Amino acid sequence: MSVAGAGTPPEEPMFELPHELAIDTGVARRVIADFIRGQLRQAGFERAVLGLSGGIDSALVAFLVAEAIGPERLLCVMMPYRTSSPASQADAEAVVAALGCASELVEITAMVDGYFGVDGVPGEGGPDALDASPLRRGNFMARMRMATLYDRSVTWRALVVGTGNKTESLIGYTTLFGDAACAFNPIGDLYKSQVRQLAAAVGVPETVIRKAPSADLWPGQTDETEAGFTYPVLDRVLFWRVDRRRSVDEMVAMGFEAGLVERVDRMIAGSEFKRQVPPIAKLGPRTAGVDYLYPRRRPGSARP
Repeated sequence: MSVAGAGTPPEEPMFELPHELAIDTGVARRVIADFIRGQLRQAGFERAVLGLSGGIDSALVAFLVAEAIGPERLLCVMMPYRTSSPASQADAEAVVAALGCASELVEITAMVDGYFGVDGVPGEGGPDALDASPLRRGNFMARMRMATLYDRSVTWRALVVGTGNKTESLIGYTTLFGDAACAFNPIGDLYKSQVRQLAAAVGVPETVIRKAPSADLWPGQTDETEAGFTYPVLDRVLFWRVDRRRSVDEMVAMGFEAGLVERVDRMIAGSEFKRQVPPIAKLGPRTAGVDYLYPRRRPGSARP
């Protein structure tokens, strides 16, 4: 299924939407809005803060939060590095302009270069850090951005909202204590294809929906080129393998390549540690996260 934008010729769809992944966007918007308001209410907050990259995930979350609690209660923080794409910042600014919410620009270049060094001059990470790989640097950038967001959450008196989707979470395309960190996540159960569908429904700018997904870790980097497969294909594999629990043999009978299914399986298994809270060595009768489990409660709750 292909989805075209308003005024867009049918032969130029905004994105590909596998038919089995199509959702009722009206229902999704109502559920997510209630979720956002409920999470803030339970934690005793009225405002939210999120990192706005210029990509579709954070743009969609910004629109959903603004719809749920009003744009005046949302702060979007743009945190570029010196090699970040200027187009990404322009797209982020377009989202802010469309919503009319508060925004801040916080450059993370000094933070990152202060650790890794720059122009041959070592930083606090030592001489070896000068040769750090793009992936290592990208993970560090993600953590600097989240550190910034949590600091801003204090000054804005807000909860940090997550912007990661289900596809990224399942294959481990996230950074622990970086983009994976948040107080709650409105789109964590939406595959990338569904993110695109919902983004079109809520009015995210078409330029944001159409552009190639990228973590902007280095110039020209895109998610799909790095992974070696497209999101619609990956989403279908994940949907049938995880949501519908089809076996590898059943997947092959459906037309999927065994090698692709097995590769995705390895990615899911290898990133399981990213989706769970850190294990605790159990010594006492009631251990937090093990057998002392309660839903979130309002501040001041008397429950022991």
